[in-house]
Amino acid sequence: MDKHGVRGFFSRRIVAGIVVVGVLAAGFGAYWFQPWKLFTDETVRDEAPVAAPAPRTTGSPEQGGMPGDTEKPAAVGPVAVSAGNLISHEHATSGSVKVLRLPDGSRTLRFEDLETSNGPDLRVVLSDAKVVEGRAGWHVFDDGAYTTLAKLKGNKGSQNYALPADLDLDRYRSVSIWCDRFDVSFGAAELTAVKA
Repeated sequence: MDKHGVRGFFSRRIVAGIVVVGVLAAGFGAYWFQPWKLFTDETVRDEAPVAAPAPRTTGSPEQGGMPGDTEKPAAVGPVAVSAGNLISHEHATSGSVKVLRLPDGSRTLRFEDLETSNGPDLRVVLSDAKVVEGRAGWHVFDDGAYTTLAKLKGNKGSQNYALPADLDLDRYRSVSIWCDRFDVSFGAAELTAVKA
């Protein structure tokens, strides 16, 4: 093989190597950033949580009732114990969030009218961090005490997330829609106690 043939052979190998590296880099970038999510929405419409009401007895035979008789159960609904409004961080975010206590003692975190961007690996995170507007508030929700509730069901709509029975809500004062892939908050809300 002459000098020109050797150069051509190595040039083709270099070009092929560059193409292979480019394809691998594009595949990794697509997996890591998931850019198609910028153009797709996932809307979730969970109904507000309810608990089955307990039946009321009509009373003893002395009160004119028969043992085991029941009246129509009283309507019982969830009670909001804390609430807040979402603010934007990395992406424009709006809606409200509340913690609901059901008559059976269970608790649910509920987003209402949520609207944010879709993204890779979005989570619902409770944190002890203060909610700060602007860039200073983007990266703080995993600095102190925090707990990840679940993957975000969708970037739009109303959604429910069951809270663990042993979760101490006095420890956590904010909720964030957190992108775990890039350690950044898409939006967050400070949870304030609701007065009865």
